[in-house]
Amino acid sequence: MQNKFCGILLLFIIGNIYMAVIKPFKGIRPPKDLVEKVESRPYDVLDSEEARAEAGDNEMSLYHIIKPEINFEPGTSEYDPRVYESAAQHFQMFQDKGWLVQDDQEMYYIYAQTMNGKTQYGLVVGAYVADYLNGVIKKHELTRADKEEDRMKHVRVNNANIEPVFFAYPDNSVLDALIMRYAATTPEYDFIAPIDGFGHKLWLVKDAADIALITAEFAKMPSLYIADGHHRSAAAALVGAEKAKQNPNHRGDEEYNYFMAVCFQASQLTILDYNRVIKDLNGLTSAEFLKALEKNFDVECMGEAEYRASQLHEFSLYLDGKWYRLRAHEGTYDNNDPIGVLDVSISSRLILDEILGIKDLRKDKRIDFVGGLRGLGELKRRVDSGEMKVALALYPVTMKQIMDIADSGKIMPPKATWFEPKLRSGLVIHKLV
Repeated sequence: MQNKFCGILLLFIIGNIYMAVIKPFKGIRPPKDLVEKVESRPYDVLDSEEARAEAGDNEMSLYHIIKPEINFEPGTSEYDPRVYESAAQHFQMFQDKGWLVQDDQEMYYIYAQTMNGKTQYGLVVGAYVADYLNGVIKKHELTRADKEEDRMKHVRVNNANIEPVFFAYPDNSVLDALIMRYAATTPEYDFIAPIDGFGHKLWLVKDAADIALITAEFAKMPSLYIADGHHRSAAAALVGAEKAKQNPNHRGDEEYNYFMAVCFQASQLTILDYNRVIKDLNGLTSAEFLKALEKNFDVECMGEAEYRASQLHEFSLYLDGKWYRLRAHEGTYDNNDPIGVLDVSISSRLILDEILGIKDLRKDKRIDFVGGLRGLGELKRRVDSGEMKVALALYPVTMKQIMDIADSGKIMPPKATWFEPKLRSGLVIHKLV
């Protein structure tokens, strides 16, 4: 099988024509009766104390591996060297105790998530490190070196991708038919997550013909797109490249040349609004702030009832107990600029920067961000509490916009996308050896 993947790689690299290379792998995962004990939310959607509380007295919780600071006294830094070592110790212990068991053959996995009655189906694959480095795997966000290094340490110490990254691929009718065929059968895992009530199912793709079909269909794709998990993707690829450089007998087919990704058809994905709350009006009164907005927006008071933006270039603003509809004037954005036309760019430039003096969304302490799953009520709560002065809700970006930007080689502004549901961690793990 290794020779087959090397052959696919050679076929599509000739003449610098790169296409997506994936492979099946021997996943490490919980026995069926333990999956709900092991599985968890991703490491980056909750803080240390939330992880400690969710793990409780459950020694099988994956948080002991992905949030290993909970294995120490409260207040221990998640970057303490002991914390990384504890992750590796627990990962080994989970295997020794049979809480995580490696499959005996290489396979793909189908992972389904159901949120609010809608189900999306992803393929769990080994994504190719070289595809990340050569741009076949496309990104739309910048990454921070400190966060990359944190995830690299976690991958190195465990010698595994404990958590998957989240990719999108162009819609494919052949893969869709295969997935639906499996979806009509009994899954290996089937559970409802306790925190959000979303459904999760997993099927095993062991059949050699189906494995070959999935591999071949991906080999026709010029691009895969990172939807969520830019830091995990970078860390996994960089560790893989690091291992290749360190291995004097590197062949190119070693397991470290691949990292774990869950790939969904682009049209299935749900992108929610990613909203902003701001601490002050930069010295302006509320009346002065609303007046300043009129330079670039039509401003209409919608009253006390929650108002949600219903189309691109329309914004929902909450201030002093009232909701306002903002509509960007024609000429304040360029439809031919894939970045400038984004509502996150329009609001950052014309409201946050020009009026409120917030120039760096990553570093300015006067602004915070709220994922759309929390609803407009969370924005109202944070303003009404006095913690924040004003809230701004954006219309969600589309998957097409994300893919267009990635294809153009440009980078989206920070805090632009919020995908739901999040991938559960612990259903499948990929070892680098």
